Amino acid sequence: MNDDNLKAREIEKVMDGTERTSREIRDLIDLKAKVTEPGSYDTPCSGHPEGNVHRAVHPWSLYDAPVDDMRKAMDRLRGNLPRHGWKIVKDGPDSSPSKAPQIVANHEGGEFSVDIRLHDERKYRNKPSLIEVTVESACFKTKNPD
Repeated sequence: MNDDNLKAREIEKVMDGTERTSREIRDLIDLKAKVTEPGSYDTPCSGHPEGNVHRAVHPWSLYDAPVDDMRKAMDRLRGNLPRHGWKIVKDGPDSSPSKAPQIVANHEGGEFSVDIRLHDERKYRNKPSLIEVTVESACFKTKNPD
C-alpha cells in the first residue's frame, strides 16, 4: 500500500478523536443503560510493512437494558446516523451463528467508521444482552508529538 497519501498524526490526538466520536455515537443511540468504558487503543494497520501506520480503536458496550429497548435504539440509529454525517454501508445480520443485527457506517469525512451489533442473549441466563460498539479511525502515519 502507498503510505504517502496517509496523514501524519499524533497517536494520542487520534485516540482522543476516536473517544469523542464514541460519545457522539452513544448520544445517537439514546438508550438508558450501563456502559463499559475500556478506553481506546492504537493498533497497526494491516498491509503497511513499515510499522508506522496505525489506527485507533475504541470498543465499548451498552448493557443492562431491556432487549426491546435495545432494538428500538438500533432502529433510531438507522435514522440518526445519516442525519449526523454517517453513511450506512451494512445493515443486516452479521456472519456469526446467531446472525446478530449489525450496522456498519462510515463518517462522511472518512476519518472514522463504526460497527454496531445487538447481541440478544436472553436464551442464556448468565450472559447479558448488549449493544456492542466499535469505533475505528482511518489509518494514519504516526508522528512524534510537537
